Amino acid sequence: MSDDAAGRAGSDDTVGRAGSGDAVGRAHPRLEGPEKVTGTARYAVEYPVDGVTYGWAVPSAVVRGRITRVDTAAALASPGVLAVLHHGNAPRLAPGPERELWLLQEPAVHYRGQYVAVVVATSLEAAREGARLVRIDYDAGPHSTVLTDDHPGLYKPDHVNPSYPADTAEGDFDAGYAAAPVRVDTTYRTPAYHNNPMEPHATTAHWHDGRLLVHDSTQGTSSVRATLAELFELPPESIRVVAEHVGGGFGSKGYAKAPVVLAALAARHVDRPVRLALTRQQLFGPIGYRTPTIQRVRLAADTDGRLTAICHDAISQTSTIREFAEQTAVYTRSMYAAPHRRTTHRLVRLDVPTPFWMRAPGECPGAYALESAVDELAIAAGIDPVELRVRNDTAVDPDQGRPFTSRNLVGCLREGARRFGWADRNPSPRSRRDGRWLIGTGVAGSSYPARARPSSATATARPDGGFLVRINATDIGTGARTAIWQVAADALGVPPERVEIRIGDSDLPTAPVAGGSMGTASWSWAVVRACQSLREKLRDSPGEVTAEADTTDEVGNQPARPRYAYGAQFVEVRVDVDTGEVRLNRMLGVFAAGRVVNPTTARSQLIGGMTMGLSMALHEEGLLDERYGDWVNHDLATYHITGCADVESVEAYWLDEQDDELNPAGVKGLGEIGIVGTAAAVANAVHHATGVRVRDLPIRLDKLIGVSSLA
Repeated sequence: MSDDAAGRAGSDDTVGRAGSGDAVGRAHPRLEGPEKVTGTARYAVEYPVDGVTYGWAVPSAVVRGRITRVDTAAALASPGVLAVLHHGNAPRLAPGPERELWLLQEPAVHYRGQYVAVVVATSLEAAREGARLVRIDYDAGPHSTVLTDDHPGLYKPDHVNPSYPADTAEGDFDAGYAAAPVRVDTTYRTPAYHNNPMEPHATTAHWHDGRLLVHDSTQGTSSVRATLAELFELPPESIRVVAEHVGGGFGSKGYAKAPVVLAALAARHVDRPVRLALTRQQLFGPIGYRTPTIQRVRLAADTDGRLTAICHDAISQTSTIREFAEQTAVYTRSMYAAPHRRTTHRLVRLDVPTPFWMRAPGECPGAYALESAVDELAIAAGIDPVELRVRNDTAVDPDQGRPFTSRNLVGCLREGARRFGWADRNPSPRSRRDGRWLIGTGVAGSSYPARARPSSATATARPDGGFLVRINATDIGTGARTAIWQVAADALGVPPERVEIRIGDSDLPTAPVAGGSMGTASWSWAVVRACQSLREKLRDSPGEVTAEADTTDEVGNQPARPRYAYGAQFVEVRVDVDTGEVRLNRMLGVFAAGRVVNPTTARSQLIGGMTMGLSMALHEEGLLDERYGDWVNHDLATYHITGCADVESVEAYWLDEQDDELNPAGVKGLGEIGIVGTAAAVANAVHHATGVRVRDLPIRLDKLIGVSSLA
C-alpha cells in the first residue's frame, strides 16, 4: 500500500474548496485554538460571577466507620469563612441509585478520602485554611482494601460495563485446551491507574429564583443536568449546565461527580455562587480510577499456530457503595477466532472509592493480557507474532456469530510491519545490542467497538447567508467542535467559514457524552440529518429557517452487525543492561477507524493514546497503603506519567477505510483505539530485548536490573 493510500496522519492539506463538499477529510486547526493559546478560553471556574465564594472539600481520615462529632468552631472563626457544611446541616438530597453522590447526607464513611464536609469562604485561601481547621471524630471499623485472587468476597456480577454478560462460553474449553499441542497459561496484573486531566474536576454553581446554573468540567452536560435534577428534586428545565471548554477527562468526567454536587449544595446553603475545584491530590480516588486487575489467560493452538481454545478470567474491584465491573475480558470475545472459548469476570467489594471509566475501559487492560499471551504463544509455537495474528483473523465475530461490517486488522498488521521494517527482525531475544543497550521490538493488535448513540441537533439558515448548527456535544480537548463544523459544512454544501457551531450547553439539543469513542459518530449523525432537512426546507422557503433532527429511531433500527475499529502498534525499545532502564526508540501505529474527519486532530488523538499506553507500560502505578486504604503517590511528583523526554518517536497512520453500515459520516471513532494494545507491544518489545517477561505492570527498573547477567 502506498503512503498516500495509507493516509499519513497530520498532512498539510488545507480546508476543502469553498462549496466543494470536501471539508471532511481535510486537515484543519481547532476552531478554539486561538482562544486557548491566548488564555481567553474560559473553563469551569473561570467565568466572571458577581459575589462568588469558594468551596474546599474536606476528605475523611478513616477508611471505614462513622462520624461521631464535627467541630466547626475554629473554622467558622477563621477570617473569611462563611459556612461549614456536613451531614448535620447540609441541604437534603433525594436518595437515589447514585449513592456515591448522596453527599453530606449521613455519618457513614465508606472509604478514605470520601468527602465529608465542605468549607465556603470569601477567598480560596480562606476556604483552604478553614478546611484545615475542621475537626472530625470517627468511630473507625476494620477494612479490606487489597485485591487478591483468593479474596473471600469474590463474586460474579450480573453484568459488566456497560451491559455485557459477565461470563461467556462456546464449545468445551477444558477439553480443547487439554488436547492442544501448544499451550500457554499465564497470569497478568495491572495496578490502579488515575486519569489526571489537566483541568481538575471543577464547578461554579449559582442558584437564582429556584433555578440552578452550573459551569462544570464534564464530558456531558445532559447527564449532569439529569443527575442534579434527581438529587435536588427539580424539573430538568430548571437546571442549566455549561461546559464550553473542558481540559481533558479520559473518562473520569463521563458522569456527574462529587464536585458539582458539593458546589450546588454549598451555593444553596450560603445563597451565593460557589466555585469548587479539586486539588491534584483529591483527584486520586473519589472521582474514579481504573481498577487493578488480575487476569489469567490460557491459549491453545495447533502446531501451525491456529488457536483452538481461548480462556480469559478477569478479577477486579469495586466499592461498597456502588458496583462498577470493568469489562476486562470482553476484548477477548471478538478479537481472535477459536472453536473453544470462555471468558469470566469476578468482582470483590472493597473499602475503596468506586472505580470508573478510564480511556478504553476494559479493552485497555484486557488487551494488555491477551496480546501479551499471544506473543508468548507465538514464541512457544515458533511463529512470527504478526503472522500468528494474521492466521487467527476472522471475518465473523466469534462472540456474536455475525460478520463484521468491516475488519481491517490484517491490513493494519501488514501495513504496520512494512512501515516499521518488521521483516528484518531477528526473532531471538537478546539478539541485538548497541553498547550497553539491548534492543528489542514488539507488536500487538488492538480493537475497539464503533458505537453510536441517539442525538438531536438543529440547523438554522440566517438571513446573511450564514448557518448556525446547535448540538449539546462536548469538546474535551479532542477537536470535536471542529469535526462537527466540517461535517456540517459538507452536509450543507457550503464553505465551512459560513457555518457557526454551538456546543457544550444543556439548553442545546440533547446529545450523548464525549466518551466511548462514539462522540463524533453520534453527533455527526444528527448534524447531517438536521442539515439535510434544512436544505429541503430552503428549497421551498428561502430565508431564516430552522430544521431539527433526532436520530433515536434511526440509530435504534440500525442492523446490529458487530462494528469495530482496529489497529496494530509496533514498538522498539532499548534496555540498559546494568540498570534495567527502558527507553522508547520508536513507536508506530496503523489504524482502521472508518473515515477520518480531520487528520490534524486524528493524529493528535492516536499519538496521545499510544503515549498513554506507553505510560501505562513503563511508568504509571497507583500504590495503595492497605493500612490507610489510600494511594500514597497521589500527586504528579510521585505518580509518574510519560513526559516529552520519554517519547522519542511516535508515528500514527491509518488506512483509507470505507464502511457504509456505520453512520452518515462513515466514522468509527479513534479516541481510544490508540491506547488499546500499546502496553502489550511495549512489554513484548522488552521481552524481545532482554528475554525477561514482565507480567505485572509497570515494567520498573527493579524488575529488569542486571539483565546482562541473565541467561
